[in-house]
Amino acid sequence: MESQAGAKLDERLAAILAICRKMNSERDLGTLLDLIAREATDLLDCERASIFLLDQERHELWSKVALGSEEILRFDARRGIVGSAVETGEPVNVRDAYADPRFYPEIDTQTGYRTRNLLAVALRNQKGSIIGAFEALNKRAGAFEPCDEERLAALGSHAAIAIETAQLVGALRRSQDELEQQNGRLWREVENRYGAHGIIGAGPRIQHVARLVERIRDSLVNVLITGETGAGKELAAKAIHYSSSRARKPFVALNCAALPEPLVESELFGIEKGVATGVQPRMGQFQKADGGTLFLDEIGDLSAAAQAKILRVLQERVLERVGGRSAIPIDVRLIAATNKDLEAEIARGAFREDLYYRIKVIDIHMPPLREMREDIPLLARHFLREYCRDAGREPMQFSPAVIRRLCAAPWPGNVRQLRNEVLRLAACAGGNVIAEEDLEEGPPVLVAPDRTGKAGDTAGPTLKSAVAELERRMLAEALASTGNNQQQAARLLGLSRQGLINKMKRYGIGA
Repeated sequence: MESQAGAKLDERLAAILAICRKMNSERDLGTLLDLIAREATDLLDCERASIFLLDQERHELWSKVALGSEEILRFDARRGIVGSAVETGEPVNVRDAYADPRFYPEIDTQTGYRTRNLLAVALRNQKGSIIGAFEALNKRAGAFEPCDEERLAALGSHAAIAIETAQLVGALRRSQDELEQQNGRLWREVENRYGAHGIIGAGPRIQHVARLVERIRDSLVNVLITGETGAGKELAAKAIHYSSSRARKPFVALNCAALPEPLVESELFGIEKGVATGVQPRMGQFQKADGGTLFLDEIGDLSAAAQAKILRVLQERVLERVGGRSAIPIDVRLIAATNKDLEAEIARGAFREDLYYRIKVIDIHMPPLREMREDIPLLARHFLREYCRDAGREPMQFSPAVIRRLCAAPWPGNVRQLRNEVLRLAACAGGNVIAEEDLEEGPPVLVAPDRTGKAGDTAGPTLKSAVAELERRMLAEALASTGNNQQQAARLLGLSRQGLINKMKRYGIGA
């Protein structure tokens, strides 16, 4: 008899181990729950088995209605036999379901199933926390015995681990999917922002730049972009890169003027370990841009030695790190930019002529903002929309007077200065319309009155001059009445102190 009992125990253990192996190989939660339920019915010789998982936030138990079903059954975690198992953590073995006051018949009503007897055990994770319950229904022969409780508890302890693993894998997969979707959205935003059609402007000069970028984007030729500081040279470089077949490869930008002379070569080409005490190997910007685009801004500021090495890299498509002896092949498209006259630099011996013609296969000139004033309203409104989107603000707009002042300003800092001024105005504006008063604390270039009158207009005072005279008189009276206290005078006139100071400067009024 003892040998027969031992053989049966061995069979049960072998069956549980076989089920565990199946569970541990399954990572999809839905498939795993079906697998556990199906194997439990065979192990316990019952009609049905279900896994109920605990939703901690809603304090509910949930389960699939039937094997392979997508319909989910949810109910309060305090209800029913499984609720009792979850609450107490103890096995619950009921021989007559409808005679037990804890039984929740609503589940039978929803599923159309008739429960006679049932066995439920709590599911605990590795930390001992209860994560749900394991339920077996309707023993085919008689009622559930204590040995069935042991089997279900043993299977449940392994099932809990497999379920948590599947939940973790599912969460990781969802996170990976979300990251891939976000990455895709970010790439689309970058490509839209820097694509050739993302160059803002409807005037003939900027449209010429946009068409040129469109034509050369997929070629391998090097490009030289010229223009004043702030004219948008890096924007044009990004437009070329992100609209090309190299868009998903690196875009590496380096300002040559900001590099200390001793670090130029190691920054461009990299350095090997041991060149000097404590030096670790480091990849240079050329190698970082491999497969993509390297943008060298202010290339006219490079030393003669660095120019010679860049020329060699462009000619041979290989580089050597500082202190290195092996040639490293690279595939890089070079886009260079400068605000200098490189031909004049060549004439005075400051720039290599052979490098100049190597980088100037295509020449793109970014016009200064003062030469494309027709695009200033379009650019200003674009920057304002960007600010509102990034700051989460309601849409804003400029008053017509502000647009006129923006168009009349000289903009020595070009598009970069315009963008910064728009951001300042948007951040400081009191309402959703940026008015002329909001310009008062701005740079003198915008504070200065709009001089649009013609030289021949000498037929007496204009409305503008009359308003200016009234402003001058009111300023003087406010300062006199407050004993030249600028803070009080500004409050009296409804201005900020800085706005008052700007007007005083404009009209030559001393404190």
